Amino acid sequence: MTETIEKSPPPSKPDTGGAWKRFFTNQTRFDFIGRSRLWLLVSLVVVGVCVAGVAIRGFNFGIDFTGGAAYTITDAQREIDPDELRAEIAAIVEEDLTVQVVEGGTGAIVSTQALAEDVQTRAEIVQTLAEHTGVATQEIDVSVVGPRWGAQISEQMLRALVVFLVLVVGYITLRFEWRMAVAAFVTLLHDIAVTVGVYAIVGFHVSPASVIALLTILGYSLYDTVVVFDRVTDESKAINATSSETYGEMANRSVNEVLLRSLSTSITSLLPVGCLLFIGANLLGADTLSDLALALFVGMAIGTYSSIFVATPLLVFLKEREPRYAELKEKILARRGGEQAAAVAGGGGSPRKGKKSRSKRKG
Repeated sequence: MTETIEKSPPPSKPDTGGAWKRFFTNQTRFDFIGRSRLWLLVSLVVVGVCVAGVAIRGFNFGIDFTGGAAYTITDAQREIDPDELRAEIAAIVEEDLTVQVVEGGTGAIVSTQALAEDVQTRAEIVQTLAEHTGVATQEIDVSVVGPRWGAQISEQMLRALVVFLVLVVGYITLRFEWRMAVAAFVTLLHDIAVTVGVYAIVGFHVSPASVIALLTILGYSLYDTVVVFDRVTDESKAINATSSETYGEMANRSVNEVLLRSLSTSITSLLPVGCLLFIGANLLGADTLSDLALALFVGMAIGTYSSIFVATPLLVFLKEREPRYAELKEKILARRGGEQAAAVAGGGGSPRKGKKSRSKRKG
């Protein structure tokens, strides 16, 4: 008796580099819209943590907002001990103060609050600093900011932020439509909440440089969002009653097509800002750069994330509530459901293929 068994084909070789090739040719197929609930949950958790950080820790405003005095020391004759120096100044004033040692221990910036009008106290602080560092009193630079001026800075900052958001909503409404304007507005609020929350949690000083950086990263986030929306707008022109994909599927494909561009722009922008933050501020001791660099780094990173995972899913949610796209989605899903049912019914009546056959013969 002889037994004959059909041989299965040899296993195919793995597709080496296929994913990378698709990525660099804008042919990725990541399901951003289909998993929008997951991204929404992640964003809500991050925003919740940041809001809690602001509520619990608050902001560490610099003297430009609270008023006070800043004492800058350079070329100290002896190494500066920040803890010892802070204790000596705290014996003179009871207000909050900060001591930042720079230039390898030969320079420092001491900031005190609510001393703008107290000339005698400022003179005592200058004398203490001179004795601790060995620097002459006339060589210590004193910058005084009144609390009224700090309040004006805060008011102007909020005014600039409101004007920026109004102009953004107006521009996107005229350039695209109001639904995209709403999605972009919510995305910008998301980026603001995360950035200021990181500032509160980390405890960095909020200075005018921080405000400038905040407005800068909002513009950067808006750029990423507009790039995605522009692609979605172009692709949506081809959607009609006979289309084979929904608005959400079209938007998901559009995001995949601009994914490489968004990530490339973000990485090339984050690299110099990261060097400014981690090398310039931490390793080289340029602490005055940290306020600007932190806001830029966090804002650019979160802006790239939000343009893909927040703005576009929110836009799809709003657009698929329109009667046109809602009806199209219902038809496409019904059509696909009928095709699947027909395929299952047709496959159930046909004989199974690939079954091993045996033939017997007498020897």
